[in-house]
Amino acid sequence: MRFVNPIPFVRDINRSKEFYQKRLGLRILEDFGNFVLFETGFAIHEGSSLEQTIWRRVSVAEEPYGRGNLLLYFEHEDIEAAFEKIAPHVELIHLIERQAWGQRVFRFYDPDRHAVEIGEPLSLGPSGNSQKS
Repeated sequence: MRFVNPIPFVRDINRSKEFYQKRLGLRILEDFGNFVLFETGFAIHEGSSLEQTIWRRVSVAEEPYGRGNLLLYFEHEDIEAAFEKIAPHVELIHLIERQAWGQRVFRFYDPDRHAVEIGEPLSLGPSGNSQKS
């Protein structure tokens, strides 16, 4: 058994595909119309088609899929450059902040109000503690 990846539901697959391509710079590996897999292994799925596949019904709710209970985590070697590129185009949760474990991150919402975190890479030391790379 191995974990592969979470697949967030999105309301508008084209809007979300453009967001992750344009804002985060992710490249598409496969585009099946209602499912998009990016080179990093991250994927998105058009919500109503996935609801039909899994539960055999589509919800009638129109609110965003993001509920504040999931954080999509990405890393970038140059956090300041990523912030300058992304921040003007998103609803920020907070600016770049140093976390208790030493890593600097910023967070924002994607078009479906999923929380997204961009962090600088960390490496684990011999004791398993995080260390800034």
